[in-house]
Amino acid sequence: MALHILFVLFSHVLLTQVVEGNTDDFECVDLYKQPAFQHPLLKHHKIQEIFYPDENLDRKGQYKTNYQSCPKGKVPILKQRNGTKSVHLDTVEYPGQHFATIETVLDGSIYRGAEANISLHSLTLQNNQFSKSQIWLENGPRNELNSIQVGWGVHPRLYGDTRTRFTMYWTADGYKNSGCYNIQCPGFVIVTRIPWIGIAFPRTSIYGDKKSFTFTPQVFQDGISGNWGLKIFNEVIGYWPKELFTHLNDGASLIRFGGNTFMSPDGISPPMGNGHFPVIDFQKSSFFLHVKVRNSNYQLLDIEDRKTRLYSDSFQCYRLSYWGYAKSNGVSFSFGGLGGDCGT
Repeated sequence: MALHILFVLFSHVLLTQVVEGNTDDFECVDLYKQPAFQHPLLKHHKIQEIFYPDENLDRKGQYKTNYQSCPKGKVPILKQRNGTKSVHLDTVEYPGQHFATIETVLDGSIYRGAEANISLHSLTLQNNQFSKSQIWLENGPRNELNSIQVGWGVHPRLYGDTRTRFTMYWTADGYKNSGCYNIQCPGFVIVTRIPWIGIAFPRTSIYGDKKSFTFTPQVFQDGISGNWGLKIFNEVIGYWPKELFTHLNDGASLIRFGGNTFMSPDGISPPMGNGHFPVIDFQKSSFFLHVKVRNSNYQLLDIEDRKTRLYSDSFQCYRLSYWGYAKSNGVSFSFGGLGGDCGT
């Protein structure tokens, strides 16, 4: 199944590119007065300082930027715009969602993290649609599902615009009563002074251009505390405390990578990825490179073909091409599609 990619041009979006020119309004709040500590299970939670495994922890940030970060002892909170809504919807069972993903098979394996290099793209959506490219880490039966999701999304109802933004989500009870996007509810603990959560990426890949823009989210379970850390460019920006979860405390039983969309009331689904079907030319595809998981021993490894299955629920609208392992790109795949009348 592996296909050698002969030549791929791509570039990482450096932190300076992400934050310079940002027009979003962030508020700096006291570290211990952030929304996380309004959760009844976190009232006496002590912020974690050191994570394991974490070879490159740099709380100060290793990239220089002209963007004004929060002062010491404070963390950035994206101010919600007027007219946006706190959207709880994000479940496989909800009619109107579509997926094009690769995921680990349920064979009893336990995972302690996942990461991938994800291409960034701009999309045009209607107000009630969303389109996301992300990583899922999950455990538990359907009605008690614990899920952490991290990547980018275009989500007009959530953000009030159609910009491509760093987006995350979590639930601890199968999307019934717990969890939310970003920090719209108490739970995720921010430790970075740099505004990341909900930030709009100012540069995205252009179809056919020689340069592709990407970013690499990394989610991992701390080997000592059991908390789930989130890293961007090797900086821990925050974490989900273990108190929030039941089944994920034992690790993730399923890891998923790829795209997810939700249709508008008229039954039309939005574009996914870069809005085109996948091809081997990465300059004309949305893609994941260096797809990795952490095994039960916290070792970071390429995801294995024999432990992976492909899933796409609307072939006429969205497709996925799995390229397997190549030295230059690690394990990679391309995915996406125009959307349209894709069914429910």
